[in-house]
Formats: sequence, structure tokens, C-alpha cells
Amino acid sequence: MNVLFIVIDTLRADHLSCYGYKRLTSPHIDRLAQQGVLFERAFANAIPTHPAFTTIFSGQYPITHGVVAHGGERQAPRTAPWLPELLLKHGYTTCAVDNLAESRLGFGRGYEFYIDPMHKQTLHINADNRVINERALPWLEQHKHERFFLMVHYWDPHTPYMPPRAYRKLFYTGNPCDPANRSLEGMERHPLGKMWRETWFNQLGGHITDAEYVAALYDSEIRYCDDGVGKLLDELERWGLAENTLVVLTSDHGELMYRHGVFFDHHGLYDGNVHVPLIFRLPSMEPARVDGLVAHVDIAPTVLECCGVEAPKEFEGESLAPVLRGKVQAGARDAVVCEECTWQMKWAFRTARHKLIVARGEDFYGTPVRELYDLDADPDELRNIADVAAETAADLDARLEAWLAGKREQNGLEEDPLIAHGLTLGKRWHERARKG
Repeated sequence: MNVLFIVIDTLRADHLSCYGYKRLTSPHIDRLAQQGVLFERAFANAIPTHPAFTTIFSGQYPITHGVVAHGGERQAPRTAPWLPELLLKHGYTTCAVDNLAESRLGFGRGYEFYIDPMHKQTLHINADNRVINERALPWLEQHKHERFFLMVHYWDPHTPYMPPRAYRKLFYTGNPCDPANRSLEGMERHPLGKMWRETWFNQLGGHITDAEYVAALYDSEIRYCDDGVGKLLDELERWGLAENTLVVLTSDHGELMYRHGVFFDHHGLYDGNVHVPLIFRLPSMEPARVDGLVAHVDIAPTVLECCGVEAPKEFEGESLAPVLRGKVQAGARDAVVCEECTWQMKWAFRTARHKLIVARGEDFYGTPVRELYDLDADPDELRNIADVAAETAADLDARLEAWLAGKREQNGLEEDPLIAHGLTLGKRWHERARKG
């Protein structure tokens, strides 16, 4: 069996039409979902990109593999399992069309072919899906007779949202420069807000005032990327590979539009940032939508079992292959643990109904030390009920601390890794805020 592994950077699940979004942003991904198994509640165990990708490919929690933040020199140890390397050792021809190996965190490990089309870009995230496909599609044709693992990393939904002009008015009909619109007030207080205004927004033309216009551009980027995904899937069909190729589609993390003081970025552990799409397709699978809680840490064990490769004991995730085969229903996991240590220093403990977020230090935003949300009543996480639902908060806090204590003991850690690491990108902005 082949594996086509698609990761779309900065793609929040609830902005895909197959996840119930109001706009038709993803017809090709929708088709993939209709043919496969869609996990409705999949979550990133760590954000942003570096810790998320490390978790996806190692099958380990960040408290174990050690990459808890974006940037820095810390990388997963060579002893940690690594999905591409495991498949390479079992005879797969492995290839990534990606740029993460530049970070020196070991992301090139296990690939016989590593194609980085970003070298020709002034900014690495400016390589759109056409550039990626110009490298991925010829490789697919050349290696179609081999058993392959091909990872394709698209960047389109990442800021700055600058889709081709033909896509920019797909989802917006108002006046983006309406002087009466105040939805972007406060953006300059955001760590990147001034830069967005002076560079990206200036390219869009006029003095942008409507946050919904910017959010619509994000949706247009998704629609544009979806077209690229469609071309890749069509090529799989063209070469007769679809019948014997496991297709996996996910994201490293999501994006916040303009809630919680975060403007068009991925800071914090709210669902807009940690709820990611997860879709598996193999023709032998019965199409299904699965409601149980799953996470990034489950992906590598699942791919290996589908490929008939024994999972190493160092994996900490659970294989979802029995769910894909319709043997069991997902739901054995009753909670997901998430962390961020880049802009904020926080842990989250998310159950089907509630989410507790606890801080290990101050952050630029001045957010509370402890937040609790009832996700059934408040899916946008706008009402912190940690004080009024103190018993629930205390219960989730105890469960989180017990989980962390067990992982620290397992890994021989004397202190919380977020405290040991400290903030990276957020540190200098926090210091600026304190100085006024």
C-alpha cells in the first residue's frame, strides 16, 4: 500500500464545508471526506508548526519528544520513532515536498527524497499550492511503480492571506474599508498587528477596517488550496494509484480570526487553533464520520498499522485503524491534552464537553491563569466559567496534573517542560508590553 500524506498548514477544521462550515470552501476535500473516514473531533497536542509536526511523525506527546515550542535548537532525539524513517526501513520510497528541514529540527529524517521548493521564494510561506504541485506531481509520476510514502505540505491558508485575485471576492461582498466598521480596533496591540497593517494590508489596497473581509480572504485561501488538493488527488486517479493508496489529510494547527485579542494568527489553545481536520481514505474503507476524541499523536500508529508495519513500543498514540475498518467506534479516549509554549505558556485539558486551560506564566495578552469553557453552551469559548463552575475546574485540573506528573516521571523530568523551556516568540513581546 502507498501513502499520500497531505498536511495543510494553518487550516482550522470548522472552516471546511465538510465540517459544517457555512461557505463552500472545500469541494475537493469534501469529496475525499465522503469517500473516507472523517474524524469530527481531532486535536493538535501541541502548537504551532514545529511541535505539531514532531508529534504527528513521532507518535509521541511533546512532553516526551521534547519539542514544546516553535523555533530554537531542541529536536526530537534520534531514539524517538519517526514515521517516514520507519516506512523507509520497511521498503518504502519516501519523499517530502516541504521546507521544514531548514529548521534543523530533524524534519528531513527518513526521506530518500526531500524537495524544498521554498528556496526560490523570498518568504518560505509564499510558495502556493501550484508551486508545491509542480514538484509533487512529477515525482508521483516518476515513482508510481514503487511503494511510496509522499508527504505534501501546503501553506496557502497561512498569513498573509493573499490568494490570486480571482479568488479574493468569492466570499465577501461588502466594503472592506468602511470607516464605520470598527472590528479591527485593537489589532495594533496584537504582537504582529502593526506589521500586518504596514505590509500585508497595504498590498490589499486602502485602509482595511472590516475584520470579516480578512476572514473571507482566509476562506478564499482554503478554497484555492482545495483546488491544489483536487489536482493532486486527480493525478492519483490518473495513474491508477487511488485503489492502493492510503490518503491522509490533516493540519498542524488552526487559526484565530479576531477573537481573544488574537488577529489572524495561532496563539493560544482555543479550539480555533487546536481543532484540526483529520480524514483517511482507502477504497476498502466504508465511508463514515466519527465523533470520538482523537489527536495528532494517533496518526503515526494508524498509518503504520494500515501499512502492515508493527508500531514501536515508544509510540504513545492509539491506532485508529480498527475504527477505519469499522471494527470499533472511536471514543476510548475521554480527553485530549494540548500545549503551547511559543506565544503563551499553557496546557489545556479537553473533554467532549469542557476545556480547562492553565497558564504556567504571564503572556502578552494578559489572559487568566485558569480558564474553563463549557463547549456545548459556548463553542466560541467566550465565557470563562472557571469561578462559577469551580468543582468542574478543580476536577479537570487534578486530572491534568496527574497526567503531567505521570509523563514527567516516565521521562525523568524534574519540572514542567514549559517552565523549563520558557516562552520563545512571546517573550520579547511580553517584555515590550510590560514596558508599555
